[in-house]
Amino acid sequence: MSVLRIVQVVCMVVSASVVMPDNYEDGIDVNYADAYYNEISEGEQSEADTHTVTPAVPCTAPEFSKWDKLFTMLENSQMKENMLLQYSDDIVKLGLQSVRGEMLEIAAQSRASCAAAVENSLRRAEAHIEEKLLQALEQLHGVSAQQQARHDAVLEQILEATKEQEAQLDKVGKNCIHDQVKSFQTRHLEKEDRGQAFAAELRNLNEKLDFYTRATAGQVLPAGCDMALFFPMRSPKTHAEVTPQRSMKTRAFTVCLWIKPTQMLNKTVLFSYGTATNPLELQLLLSGRSALFTVGGEAHLVEAPGAATEGSWAHLCGTWSSEQGLASLWVGGQRAASSPGVAEGHEIPAGGVTILGQEYNGEGLAKRLGFQETFNADEAFTGKLSGVNAWDRVLDEDEISEQARPDGRTCGSRGNLVAWGVSQIVEGGGVKLIN
Repeated sequence: MSVLRIVQVVCMVVSASVVMPDNYEDGIDVNYADAYYNEISEGEQSEADTHTVTPAVPCTAPEFSKWDKLFTMLENSQMKENMLLQYSDDIVKLGLQSVRGEMLEIAAQSRASCAAAVENSLRRAEAHIEEKLLQALEQLHGVSAQQQARHDAVLEQILEATKEQEAQLDKVGKNCIHDQVKSFQTRHLEKEDRGQAFAAELRNLNEKLDFYTRATAGQVLPAGCDMALFFPMRSPKTHAEVTPQRSMKTRAFTVCLWIKPTQMLNKTVLFSYGTATNPLELQLLLSGRSALFTVGGEAHLVEAPGAATEGSWAHLCGTWSSEQGLASLWVGGQRAASSPGVAEGHEIPAGGVTILGQEYNGEGLAKRLGFQETFNADEAFTGKLSGVNAWDRVLDEDEISEQARPDGRTCGSRGNLVAWGVSQIVEGGGVKLIN
C-alpha cells in the first residue's frame, strides 16, 4: 500500500469519527450490498475515470474506487467487532464479580448456620451422654448396695461361728489346760529346784577353778620358757647381774624380754647397761604403763604407751642402729614406736655392767669394787622376768614376732650377747630363779 493510500484511509477514519453519532454502536447497520462484491462494473469504472472539479476542503481525498470502499468497510467492521468483544468482556467481568459477592454471602451464611447446627448437635449429644452416665451410676450404686448387704450378712455369719468356736475353746481350756497347768507348775518347781542345785554346784566348781588358776598362775611361764627371775619386793639391794657372752662394744643393738610386773611406778628399770663414764648407756624401763628405750643417755629415748599391765605377761623389744640413728620399741611382736636421730654415729663401749631390775648410778659403780653396791629402791622392779636376750644387730620384724609368740616352745631364739639360759646370772637382794 502506498503512502497516498495510507493518507486516504486516515482521513476516512477521522471523517467517520466526526460524523458518527454517540449511539454508533447501537445504530450501525452493516449492509453488504451486491455492489461491493469483488466484481466491478464498467459503469462504475467510467465514473471513476471521469474527473470532476470540486472545491478544495481541508483533508479531502480523491474519489475512492470500489476496492477502496471495500477495504474501508472491512476495517470498520473489524473495529466494531473489537469494540463488541471489549464490551462483552466488561459485561462478563461485572457478572462474575456480582456472582462472586453473592457466593461469598451465601458461604458466610452457610458457615454460620453450620456452626450453629454443629453446636446444637454437640449439646444434644452431651445431654444424652450425661443422661446415660447418670443411669449407669444409679445402676452401679444399686449393685454396690446389694454386694455390701451380702458381705455384711456373710460377716455376721462368720462372727457368730467365731463366737461359737471361742465358747467351745473356753470349755476345752477350762477342762484340759487347768490340769496341764498344775502338772507344768509342779514339774517347773521340781526343775527349778534341780536347776538351783546345779547352779550352786557350778558356782562351787567355778570358785575352785578360779582358785586353782590363781594358785598356778604364778608358776606358768610364757612362750615355753622353763625359768624366770622373781623379784619379790623393792629394796636398794634387789637386782640380778648378767655376764654377757662377748664384748658389748657394738654400733647396733637389740634386747628382748618377757615381764610380768606386780607394781609399776614412775620409773621401773628392766634392763640396764652402764660403764664408768656413762652408767646409762642402754636402758629398757617402764614409766607407769608406758615402755621407754634409751641409748647413750636419757636424752635419747623412744616411748610406747600402754605397753604393760600389772599381773599380766608382756613381751618388749628395743632396737637401735648407730648408722641410721633409728630406735624402735616393739610390744607383743608389733612395732609400737620409733624415733630417728637417736645416738646417731654413737658406739656402745665395752667394759660395762649389765643389770636386770635395777640400774647403777655413778656412786654405785664406784662402790662396786668394795662390794658396797647401792641402788635406788624407788626404781626397782617387782614381779617376774624371763626370756632375756640381746644381739649386736637389729632383728627384723619376723624374728621379733617369733620371739614374742606366747605359745612358743623354746622361749625364742637366744642372743649372741646375752642368751637366756646360757649366760651366767647372779641374783642379789632376795631375787630368786624359779621354774
